[in-house]
Parts: sequence; structure tokens; C-alpha cells
Amino acid sequence: MGVKTMFKWSKQITPCQVSQLIRAEKDVNKALVIFDAATAEYANGFRHDSSTFSLMISKLVSANQFRPAEDLLDRMKKERCNITEDIFLSICRGYGRVHRPLDARRVFDKMKEFECEPTERSYITVFSILVEENQLKVAFRFYRYMREVGIRPSVASLNVLIKALCKNSETMDSALRIFREMPNRGCTPDSYTFGTLINGFCRLGKINEAKELFKEMETKGCSPTVVTYTCLINGLCQAKNVDEAMRLFEDMRSKDIEPNVFTYSSLMDGLCKGGCSSQATELLQRMVSKRQRPNLITYSTLINGLCKEGKLQEAVEILDRMKLQGLKPDAGLYGKIISGFCEISKFQEAANFLDEMVLGGISPNRVTWSLHIRIHNMVVQGLCKTDPNRAFQLYLSVRTRGISIDTQTYRTIITCFCKKGDMHKAARIVDEMVLDGCVPDDGTWSAVITGFWDRQKVREATELLLVELMYKYAEPEEDIQNQDV
Repeated sequence: MGVKTMFKWSKQITPCQVSQLIRAEKDVNKALVIFDAATAEYANGFRHDSSTFSLMISKLVSANQFRPAEDLLDRMKKERCNITEDIFLSICRGYGRVHRPLDARRVFDKMKEFECEPTERSYITVFSILVEENQLKVAFRFYRYMREVGIRPSVASLNVLIKALCKNSETMDSALRIFREMPNRGCTPDSYTFGTLINGFCRLGKINEAKELFKEMETKGCSPTVVTYTCLINGLCQAKNVDEAMRLFEDMRSKDIEPNVFTYSSLMDGLCKGGCSSQATELLQRMVSKRQRPNLITYSTLINGLCKEGKLQEAVEILDRMKLQGLKPDAGLYGKIISGFCEISKFQEAANFLDEMVLGGISPNRVTWSLHIRIHNMVVQGLCKTDPNRAFQLYLSVRTRGISIDTQTYRTIITCFCKKGDMHKAARIVDEMVLDGCVPDDGTWSAVITGFWDRQKVREATELLLVELMYKYAEPEEDIQNQDV
């Protein structure tokens, strides 16, 4: 009802008018209200057709609202509206995009039920989604089913099959065999076929086989694409053949094939792992000059390399550049910089980056959780040497956020406050240590006892107590003599 007040329907509603309104509405829920409002105008004889249904389903799928999209499919069937193959494929691709390949297969199976005969395009689309999402057993069964229903092998279907076989080292030979048999089946391998095999070989560390295929590709008049070059460059870098990768990089540029962000990132990774972070930094400048936007992987690679070589100031500059570009560093990246500062005993700087990370709302995930614990403990221990008060504040913050404190950190901070003579803090930390289920060791107890003993009043009281105990519990000499008798 709210949408009706927003605009006035014309006397004769047309699918074109409805489509324009739906297309102009960015909010998918409001678009659905418009869609339903149009059908309420039955007095004017309007019914949705294939174009309006298709547009609304596409809009719902883009917003990951799959259930309402499939409900509209059922409604199309009830209203005897023509359901095209493209409508089904838009839903299948949507499921593929959100990593739900089995739902894509389920929707494909509904096609015949809706009297929509799938063509080769539908079979290949679903087959590709299953392979892309590593549902390989289902994918191979689906391929056999394709052959059974009479779908003839094509370059497109064989490319997907080869991609599936390239995912495992055990089936790589089968992928190569199908590639060799392609001409006999009337299919000429294309750039995608070669690229898939080259990528497969590189992933398995079989660089020589990948290089041979690359040469063969050029002799057969099949031009390598930026993807093919990038796959081989990445493989060479992983095999520590960075010089050869750089030659290949120059070769692609001489052929006017523009490197993409993945090409640059692969090369920079190879250079950083080889201890050449300065060259990698130069490559970043070259990349930016070519109007290529570095991504999170590009920056992470370079920061890791610079930290590894102790070039922390340069790493911080790259981190700032990254933030200016609107990219948010993750816990792992901050961890590298914080660890780097700890290694050169610059614990204040490390603590500043730790604060920046926490204030930025960067929380660890399952993978970076152990790193998170390690760097927090490392900074607390380091600050005990230079700034005990900040160490204590960070210790409190760590506990509040539920990050584990290890035994060595407890021992370091307790010893620190015992030496300072701040036994109130030391005693509090011991209590919290025990509450956390962490048993103080001999070194920790020794530090606490020494701390209390060094206080003059405690020493005097202890000496008086010892005298009193000796007087109270030592047996008089005459009693001992009587016992002997």
C-alpha cells in the first residue's frame, strides 16, 4: 500500500512501465512491492510476462534472496508464463556465486519439470559451477549424465573436464590425455585449454612440463593471454626461478599484453621471498604508474618482505599507503609489523600499532588467533623493560578482551612489579594468574617472596615471627634430657 502512494499507475499498465520502475528501484524489497502492486491492478487487465518475471528474479538473485526468486518461478508456472532457460541459469549462477553448487544442480533438475528443455549451455554452466566449487565426484557423475543424454563433447565442455582433472595430481595425466585427444574429437584446444593445463602443472610444481606447453601453445598459433603468462610467472616464482619469471614478464610487455594485478603480485611475492624487497617496491611504483590498483595481497606481500628484511620504516609507509587507498589491513599484517618492532626492541612503537589495530576494530579470525595471542604477550613482556605502567594497562586490556596470557608473560610482569616494589599490583596479578588456571612456577614465587622480603617492615616482622616460633616450638633442653633418660 505504501508504494501505491509513491506513484500513480497509468490507466493502461504495460510490462515496459513495470520494468522501468523495478529497474530504477535500488531496494530489492521495495522493487518486489512494486512488482506485486502492478498485479493488483487487474481491473486494467495487467499480468506479468516473462520479461517482468525475469527482471524481478534477477534482482532477487543479485541480493541473494533465492527463496523468493524460486517462489516466483512457481508462480510463473501457475500463471502459465513462458519460462526461458536464461531465467533458470541466472538462479544457478547465483547459487554458484555464493558457493552453493548443489543448489545450482537442484535448480537445473527442475527445468524439465517446468517444461524448459536445457540446452548444451545449461549443462556446461552447471558442470562448470560444480568443478569451480570442487564438487568433483558430483561433477564427474554429471559429465557422464551429459554424455548419456547426448550432449556431444565441445571445446567448452572439455575445457571444464580438463580443469576438473587438473585439480588432483592423480588425474593430471588424464587431463593431458584428453587434451591430446581433442583434435580427434573435432575440437581445437584454445588459450583457455592451454592456460588450464599450465596452471595445473605449475600448481603441482611441474614447471618444465608447464614451460613445454607454453612453447607448444605459441607454435600452434594460440596466443597466450595475460592469464596464461600470470600462471607461468607465478609457477616460476614458486619454484624460485625469479629471474626467468622477470624475463617472461618483459616478454609479455613487449607483446603489448598488459600485466594485471595478479601478475605484479606474483612477481613481487617471488622477489620478496628471494630477499629482494627493494626490487618489489620498484615494481609497485611501476604498477601504479600503469594505473593498476594494488590489492590487499599485493600490499601484504610487500609488507611481509620488508619486515622480513628488517625494513620496518618502509613497511609502515606501505601500510599507510594501503590505508589511504581505502584498504583495511588485517590482523596478520599488523602482526608482521608489531613482531618486527619487537625483534628490534622497539616495544613502544609495537604497542602503538597494537592500539591502532584494536581501535580500528580489527579482530582475529580462526587462522590469526594464535598470532594475536603471541603478539600481545610479546608486547606486554617487552614493555616491562621500558614502560611498566603501559605494560600493566595493556595487560588489563588483554584480559578484558579474553586473550590468553601465557606463563612467561605472567612471570615477566610479576617480576617487573616486584622489583619496582609495587607489591599490590604483583599480588593482584598472581591472584588473576591462579584464577586463569595458570600455576605460578618456582621463579614466579621466588620473585614475589623476594619482593615482600625487600620491604623493611616485612623483614623485621618476619625476624620477630621466627624468634617467636623458635621460642614457642623449640623444646627446652631439660625436657630433651628427661626424654633421653
